[in-house]
Amino acid sequence: MKFALVSGQRQEARSNLAGKCQTCDHPMVAKCGEVRIWHWAHPGGRLCDPWSENETEWHRAWKDRFPINWQEVLQRADNGEKHIADVMTDQGWVLEFQHSPIPPEERRSRDTFYRKLVWVVDGTRRKQDLAQFDNALSGGARVGSSVIRIPSSNECRILREWVGSEAPVFLDFGGEWDLWWILKGTSDGPAYVAPFPRSQLIEIHRVGATQETRDIFEKFVKDISSLVSQFELQRVTPALKRAGALPVPGLQQYQMRRSRFHRRF
Repeated sequence: MKFALVSGQRQEARSNLAGKCQTCDHPMVAKCGEVRIWHWAHPGGRLCDPWSENETEWHRAWKDRFPINWQEVLQRADNGEKHIADVMTDQGWVLEFQHSPIPPEERRSRDTFYRKLVWVVDGTRRKQDLAQFDNALSGGARVGSSVIRIPSSNECRILREWVGSEAPVFLDFGGEWDLWWILKGTSDGPAYVAPFPRSQLIEIHRVGATQETRDIFEKFVKDISSLVSQFELQRVTPALKRAGALPVPGLQQYQMRRSRFHRRF
């Protein structure tokens, strides 16, 4: 964890500090070595939150794009269940940055626990994921202005793992590349993906973002299922094919020029 309670105040790990966990109130040890990023840990590797994972530089970089008081926010359910959200915005969105593998049942539990959840998934953890994703894109077909329909996610492991999430999922393959938004799909059927600028995902949720920008994002998240139905209708209706691609309502408002991705289409 990045924060522990020191004299009742949240503080980052520093040498010789003693803290308490904000979830379970047990002692925390400040880990301030030269290899891993400085962090707090329970003695003996104890985990009070089964959803927590070892924090990487990738995690920390994403968290630090948002205000400190939005980071590692304790969330409580009515039944007493508690978890620490990586980031919770002033609009109630929880941003979870996932590096390690996650069982499908845990992903579904988090989708349910956090009512407004966005996943950002580290696509650099396995070397083969980017190559598999590129191959999946090359076998896909453009629908509308920027959405790619991938016939099957079976040959792309990262898609297969995440395509069933009820919450928005963004794949992060590193560098300055756009994120890839998994709009919809099933593990045994087609998947719909679209490039999405990481700067705009941050802009939508940052302090001072306009309410209009936030409303557009929230509405689009709610409308994805109906949009996918439009995509399928466009794909199977010859008359619509002859008439040309249907517009994709809402998505164009997020798109930027993607010069780094022209080779993918």
